[in-house]
Amino acid sequence: MPSEYLRYNCQIALPNFNDSTQELLQQAKVLIVGAGGLGCPAAQYLAATGVGTIGIADFDTISISNLHRQILYTPAEIGLKKVVIACNKLQQHNPQITLIPHDVKITSDNVLDLIQQYDIIVDGTDNFDTKYLLNDACVLTHKPLVYGAIYQYEGQVAIWNMLNKDSTRTPHYRDLFPEVDALQVPNCAEGGVIPTLAGIIGCMQANEVIKYITQTGELLAGKLLVFDAQTMQSRIINIGTVTNTPVTELKPTEVVKIISVGDFKQHINDYTLIDIRTIEERTAFNIGGLHIPLSDIETNTSYLNGNKPIIFYCASGKRSAEAVKMVKREHPNAPLFYLDGGIKAWKEAQ
Repeated sequence: MPSEYLRYNCQIALPNFNDSTQELLQQAKVLIVGAGGLGCPAAQYLAATGVGTIGIADFDTISISNLHRQILYTPAEIGLKKVVIACNKLQQHNPQITLIPHDVKITSDNVLDLIQQYDIIVDGTDNFDTKYLLNDACVLTHKPLVYGAIYQYEGQVAIWNMLNKDSTRTPHYRDLFPEVDALQVPNCAEGGVIPTLAGIIGCMQANEVIKYITQTGELLAGKLLVFDAQTMQSRIINIGTVTNTPVTELKPTEVVKIISVGDFKQHINDYTLIDIRTIEERTAFNIGGLHIPLSDIETNTSYLNGNKPIIFYCASGKRSAEAVKMVKREHPNAPLFYLDGGIKAWKEAQ
């Protein structure tokens, strides 16, 4: 056994594992998109397993509300770039591998060039726009994509776009969810998530990557694993063996104007502020402005008649960003922004 493999003794001792299997891991290139609740545990275990090259793509900074589930980070690192901190710590844990930080927002302009550099992609994102973009890019470039999602007490895992023996491909995200109304599905910041679920699902994603690279076990191809953290029960839903949803091109990334909490506070009187959350959310806490629930934002457009730019806000910025897109489709010249980070960012800035 090569001396550099000594740290991997326990996995090399597994049935169907040996030095050659470890070499497959060492030669593999894995891209993790999102260094958050899913990306942190997935990256930690892939690094510990000895995956030779791990790229991590994320453009976000660490905030205090991340710390309960994003276990690579500490309070002393709040405000620093996630991707830089994650790569530095993983490199310390395993100096034998290569860590590549990609401090970028994934868009239709850069996603194809980025994923072309890697063998398999891990989806650790928390928004539907990026999930669909990653899915479509992987279909177009024939890359397998390990999907993961968490919400409250439930998690999902699958591997999309695997090559079948007859050269067809297994189902992908759009086979299961052709279109999803992202406005009706809150993210973790709005709906909550138990932190241990992020670790469980992130580790399952890492497990799928290891199985794929080492060609061991049965992959979750054409299947969706659904896990309930409250009952500790899981079920596997069979989707099928072949995709029936062709992808021929990437949809251009919609550009939505954004304003930070700091900039808004400096020019607070220069904008019309609109809270698009539910009445229950507004009653619990708000930062003022008009209240027009998201369900009414396209029909009650009286706010467009003013002479000030308009800022939508919600709990985390996710719904308000979608609201801007919705209104822009009918009113492309409207001066619309959304508050970056929403109520969460506002509270953290106090």
